Amino acid sequence: MKLPDDGTLRDAGLAPPDGSQGRILIIACGALAREIIALRDLNGWNHMDLACLPAKLHLTPQFIPDAVTEAVERARSRYGRIFVAYADCGTGGLLEARCAELGVDMIAGPHCYSFFDGNAAFSARADAEMTAFFLTDFLVRQFDAFVWRPMGLDRHPELRDMIFGNYERLIYLAQTDDAALDAEATRCASRLGLAYERRITGYGDLASSLETLASG
Repeated sequence: MKLPDDGTLRDAGLAPPDGSQGRILIIACGALAREIIALRDLNGWNHMDLACLPAKLHLTPQFIPDAVTEAVERARSRYGRIFVAYADCGTGGLLEARCAELGVDMIAGPHCYSFFDGNAAFSARADAEMTAFFLTDFLVRQFDAFVWRPMGLDRHPELRDMIFGNYERLIYLAQTDDAALDAEATRCASRLGLAYERRITGYGDLASSLETLASG
Protein backbone atom coordinates (compact mmCIF):
# COMPACT_ATOMS: atom_id res chain seq x y z
CA MET A 1 0.00 0.00 0.00
CA LYS A 2 1.37 3.43 -0.93
CA LEU A 3 0.69 5.96 1.81
CA PRO A 4 0.14 9.68 1.33
CA ASP A 5 3.16 11.80 2.22
CA ASP A 6 1.82 12.55 5.71
CA GLY A 7 1.01 8.90 6.40
CA THR A 8 -2.71 9.58 6.59
CA LEU A 9 -5.30 6.96 5.77
CA ARG A 10 -8.89 8.07 6.20
CA ASP A 11 -11.43 5.35 7.02
CA ALA A 12 -9.23 2.67 5.44
CA GLY A 13 -10.93 -0.70 5.36
CA LEU A 14 -13.99 0.16 7.46
CA ALA A 15 -16.06 -2.97 7.85
CA PRO A 16 -19.70 -3.17 6.69
CA PRO A 17 -22.47 -2.89 9.31
CA ASP A 18 -23.36 -6.60 9.20
CA GLY A 19 -21.09 -9.26 10.68
CA SER A 20 -18.50 -6.75 11.92
CA GLN A 21 -18.58 -7.42 15.67
CA GLY A 22 -15.60 -9.79 15.46
CA ARG A 23 -13.44 -7.13 13.83
CA ILE A 24 -11.17 -4.61 15.51
CA LEU A 25 -10.65 -1.04 14.32
CA ILE A 26 -7.39 0.72 15.08
CA ILE A 27 -7.73 4.50 15.00
CA ALA A 28 -4.17 5.70 14.67
CA CYS A 29 -1.93 8.68 14.16
CA GLY A 30 -0.90 8.84 10.52
CA ALA A 31 2.74 8.77 11.67
CA LEU A 32 2.20 5.11 12.68
CA ALA A 33 0.46 3.89 9.54
CA ARG A 34 3.44 2.10 7.97
CA GLU A 35 4.36 0.38 11.21
CA ILE A 36 0.83 -0.80 12.01
CA ILE A 37 0.30 -2.11 8.48
CA ALA A 38 3.65 -3.92 8.64
CA LEU A 39 2.80 -5.56 11.98
CA ARG A 40 -0.70 -6.50 10.84
CA ASP A 41 0.54 -8.09 7.64
CA LEU A 42 3.51 -9.82 9.28
CA ASN A 43 1.32 -11.43 11.92
CA GLY A 44 -1.72 -12.15 9.77
CA TRP A 45 -4.04 -10.06 11.92
CA ASN A 46 -6.67 -10.03 9.20
CA HIS A 47 -9.45 -9.12 11.63
CA MET A 48 -7.90 -5.68 12.19
CA ASP A 49 -8.80 -2.61 10.14
CA LEU A 50 -6.98 0.69 10.22
CA ALA A 51 -8.17 4.30 10.03
CA CYS A 52 -5.56 7.02 10.45
CA LEU A 53 -5.98 10.66 11.37
CA PRO A 54 -3.65 13.27 9.89
CA ALA A 55 -0.17 13.15 11.40
CA LYS A 56 -0.11 16.95 11.33
CA LEU A 57 -2.49 16.99 14.29
CA HIS A 58 0.74 16.70 16.30
CA LEU A 59 1.41 20.33 15.44
CA THR A 60 -1.84 21.25 17.25
CA PRO A 61 -2.24 18.47 19.85
CA GLN A 62 -5.15 20.21 21.58
CA PHE A 63 -7.30 19.04 18.67
CA ILE A 64 -6.37 15.35 18.95
CA PRO A 65 -9.01 14.36 21.57
CA ASP A 66 -11.89 15.79 19.53
CA ALA A 67 -10.59 14.21 16.31
CA VAL A 68 -10.30 10.82 18.01
CA THR A 69 -13.77 11.19 19.52
CA GLU A 70 -15.29 11.91 16.11
CA ALA A 71 -13.53 8.90 14.58
CA VAL A 72 -14.65 6.58 17.40
CA GLU A 73 -18.26 7.70 17.26
CA ARG A 74 -18.37 7.38 13.48
CA ALA A 75 -17.14 3.78 13.60
CA ARG A 76 -18.57 2.46 16.85
CA SER A 77 -21.63 0.74 15.37
CA ARG A 78 -19.48 -1.21 12.91
CA TYR A 79 -16.92 -2.74 15.25
CA GLY A 80 -16.83 -5.01 18.24
CA ARG A 81 -13.66 -3.29 19.53
CA ILE A 82 -11.90 -0.02 18.84
CA PHE A 83 -8.31 0.72 19.85
CA VAL A 84 -6.65 4.15 19.76
CA ALA A 85 -3.05 4.02 18.53
CA TYR A 86 -1.94 7.28 20.07
CA ALA A 87 0.07 7.87 23.20
CA ASP A 88 -0.54 11.09 25.15
CA CYS A 89 1.14 12.98 22.29
CA GLY A 90 1.20 16.38 23.96
CA THR A 91 -2.45 16.45 25.05
CA GLY A 92 -1.57 16.75 28.74
CA GLY A 93 -3.68 13.77 29.77
CA LEU A 94 -6.76 14.93 27.88
CA LEU A 95 -6.65 12.09 25.34
CA GLU A 96 -6.40 9.45 28.06
CA ALA A 97 -9.39 10.99 29.84
CA ARG A 98 -11.38 11.14 26.61
CA CYS A 99 -10.61 7.51 25.76
CA ALA A 100 -11.77 6.51 29.24
CA GLU A 101 -15.05 8.37 28.63
CA LEU A 102 -15.44 6.64 25.27
CA GLY A 103 -14.62 3.23 26.72
CA VAL A 104 -11.70 2.53 24.37
CA ASP A 105 -8.10 1.55 25.15
CA MET A 106 -5.00 3.39 23.92
CA ILE A 107 -1.23 2.89 23.84
CA ALA A 108 0.52 3.60 27.11
CA GLY A 109 3.27 6.21 27.15
CA PRO A 110 3.88 9.91 26.64
CA HIS A 111 4.72 9.76 22.91
CA CYS A 112 5.89 7.51 20.10
CA TYR A 113 9.58 7.99 20.97
CA SER A 114 8.87 6.36 24.30
CA PHE A 115 6.83 3.38 23.16
CA PHE A 116 9.09 2.65 20.17
CA ASP A 117 12.09 2.64 22.50
CA GLY A 118 10.05 0.77 25.13
CA ASN A 119 8.39 2.89 27.80
CA ALA A 120 10.44 1.39 30.65
CA ALA A 121 13.76 1.80 28.83
CA PHE A 122 12.94 5.32 27.67
CA SER A 123 12.00 6.37 31.19
CA ALA A 124 15.18 4.86 32.65
CA ARG A 125 17.31 6.90 30.23
CA ALA A 126 15.33 10.13 30.61
CA ASP A 127 17.89 12.02 32.71
CA ALA A 128 20.85 10.92 30.60
CA GLU A 129 19.06 11.87 27.38
CA MET A 130 17.57 15.16 28.51
CA THR A 131 19.58 17.00 25.84
CA ALA A 132 18.65 14.61 23.00
CA PHE A 133 16.32 15.38 20.10
CA PHE A 134 14.53 12.29 18.76
CA LEU A 135 13.42 11.20 15.32
CA THR A 136 11.56 8.08 14.15
CA ASP A 137 11.38 6.57 10.66
CA PHE A 138 8.37 8.75 9.92
CA LEU A 139 10.04 11.94 11.13
CA VAL A 140 13.19 11.24 9.14
CA ARG A 141 11.04 10.93 6.02
CA GLN A 142 9.03 14.03 6.93
CA PHE A 143 11.77 16.14 8.55
CA ASP A 144 11.10 19.24 6.51
CA ALA A 145 7.31 19.06 6.94
CA PHE A 146 7.30 18.32 10.68
CA VAL A 147 10.50 19.93 11.98
CA TRP A 148 12.28 22.32 9.63
CA ARG A 149 9.34 24.32 8.25
CA PRO A 150 7.08 24.39 11.36
CA MET A 151 9.99 25.77 13.39
CA GLY A 152 10.56 28.46 10.75
CA LEU A 153 14.08 27.28 9.96
CA ASP A 154 13.43 27.40 6.22
CA ARG A 155 12.76 31.14 6.52
CA HIS A 156 15.00 32.02 9.43
CA PRO A 157 17.94 29.58 9.65
CA GLU A 158 19.51 31.81 12.28
CA LEU A 159 16.89 30.43 14.71
CA ARG A 160 18.58 27.04 14.68
CA ASP A 161 21.11 27.79 17.40
CA MET A 162 18.48 29.52 19.49
CA ILE A 163 16.06 26.58 19.31
CA PHE A 164 18.60 23.76 19.48
CA GLY A 165 21.36 25.42 21.47
CA ASN A 166 20.69 23.28 24.55
CA TYR A 167 20.53 20.02 22.60
CA GLU A 168 23.67 17.93 22.17
CA ARG A 169 22.68 15.02 19.93
CA LEU A 170 20.01 13.72 17.62
CA ILE A 171 18.95 10.14 18.39
CA TYR A 172 17.28 8.33 15.53
CA LEU A 173 15.00 5.62 16.95
CA ALA A 174 14.90 3.37 13.90
CA GLN A 175 11.97 1.04 13.31
CA THR A 176 13.75 -0.48 10.30
CA ASP A 177 17.39 -1.10 9.42
CA ASP A 178 17.36 1.10 6.32
CA ALA A 179 20.63 2.55 5.02
CA ALA A 180 18.86 5.33 3.11
CA LEU A 181 16.96 6.47 6.21
CA ASP A 182 20.16 6.28 8.26
CA ALA A 183 21.89 8.53 5.75
CA GLU A 184 18.99 10.97 5.76
CA ALA A 185 18.90 11.03 9.57
CA THR A 186 22.63 11.79 9.56
CA ARG A 187 21.91 14.77 7.31
CA CYS A 188 19.12 15.90 9.65
CA ALA A 189 21.56 15.88 12.56
CA SER A 190 24.08 17.89 10.56
CA ARG A 191 21.44 20.44 9.61
CA LEU A 192 20.60 20.90 13.29
CA GLY A 193 24.26 21.04 14.33
CA LEU A 194 23.93 17.98 16.58
CA ALA A 195 25.93 14.81 17.12
CA TYR A 196 24.27 11.75 15.63
CA GLU A 197 23.26 8.42 17.15
CA ARG A 198 21.09 5.66 15.71
CA ARG A 199 19.27 3.18 17.94
CA ILE A 200 17.42 0.35 16.23
CA THR A 201 14.28 -0.14 18.32
CA GLY A 202 12.03 -2.05 15.95
CA TYR A 203 8.37 -1.53 16.85
CA GLY A 204 8.85 -1.59 20.61
CA ASP A 205 5.73 -1.45 22.75
CA LEU A 206 3.57 -0.84 19.68
CA ALA A 207 4.14 -4.49 18.71
CA SER A 208 3.29 -5.87 22.14
CA SER A 209 0.22 -3.62 22.42
CA LEU A 210 -1.16 -4.81 19.10
CA GLU A 211 -0.33 -8.44 19.89
CA THR A 212 -2.35 -8.17 23.11
CA LEU A 213 -5.17 -6.50 21.20
CA ALA A 214 -5.17 -9.18 18.49
CA SER A 215 -5.38 -12.04 20.96
CA GLY A 216 -7.77 -10.43 23.42
